[in-house]
This record gives sequence, C-alpha cells and structure tokens, in this order.
Amino acid sequence: MPRLPNRQPVLKPQDFYLLLALAACRDQGTTYPELAAFSGLSMSEVHGALKRAEAARLLIFDIKRPRILLPAFKEFLFHGAKYAFPATRGSMVAGVPTAHAAAPLSAHISPSADPPPVWPSIAGTTRGMALLPLYPSAPAAALRSTALYENLALFDAIRAGNARERTLAKRFFEERL
Repeated sequence: MPRLPNRQPVLKPQDFYLLLALAACRDQGTTYPELAAFSGLSMSEVHGALKRAEAARLLIFDIKRPRILLPAFKEFLFHGAKYAFPATRGSMVAGVPTAHAAAPLSAHISPSADPPPVWPSIAGTTRGMALLPLYPSAPAAALRSTALYENLALFDAIRAGNARERTLAKRFFEERL
C-alpha cells in the first residue's frame, strides 16, 4: 500500500509576526506589497505566512485582502503563542527595549534593579538582557511603526513576563483588538 504524505501545516515565527503587523496596520492598507514594506519581509515570505495563517484559521481573505479572525487570533495569542514561540534570552547587550521596558507597559510598571529586556540591535541605545525578537526583522520594523512596536512588546510581555506583566499585556491587547 502506498504511503500517504503527512504534511502538516505549521506556523512559523514570521507568520505570527506578520499577524501582529497586520493587526498594527489596520488603516494603512493590506496588500501584499504594503505588508512587505511595513513588516520588512519579502513578498514571498508575506505570501507564505498569510497562507499558513489561513490554514491555521487565524485569518481569512475578504475581497482578496487578509483579515484577522479575532476570536481565534486572541485565543492563540493569549493561550498558545507563548508555547509555540517561547522566549529565548541571552546575555547583556545594547538594544531596543521590549516587554515591560517598552510602551505601553513601561508607564504602568516601575523599573526594577534588574536590567530591562531588549532586542539586540545596532540601533538600540538601551543596555539590558537580550530577548531574541519573534523574527529578525522585527526590531527595525518596530522602530518605523509605533503600533507594531507596541504589539511586539506586548507579545514579548505575554511570552516572557511575570503574571502581572502578562495580565496587563492581555488587557492592552483586548483594547487594541
């Protein structure tokens, strides 16, 4: 009997990164070229990411434009993404603040004696503990868009933060979405 292929669709970090970017650029258009420019991904990466997200039922195409399915996206964001894309920490580096060290959480959580979490980046001016970004192009794209930066920082708080930081991040996401 011939063996059937067992190809399972698997979300990649760039897929979820693109969903966070799509959530951040609601009013800026959602064509493939616009998403590629906004996120710093190539057109082929955008196409593949959207197809995998559609297969995972996190988005649909409405009149040929990608649209996030909010109930499924929120469920995955709040309960599954931190397990699918666990936080990877590193040593002291210069970088861009993230998680509780970045807006909007930094206004609600007072700084501690511990070094802040940062994405390693040449453009960063803050010295802290490295927290690898969800995708390598995330820090550069985040510096171009405040909304994307905040979405990525809130996600980092969900995947790497303590209970208080996760609760605040979820509340902020509920308000945004």
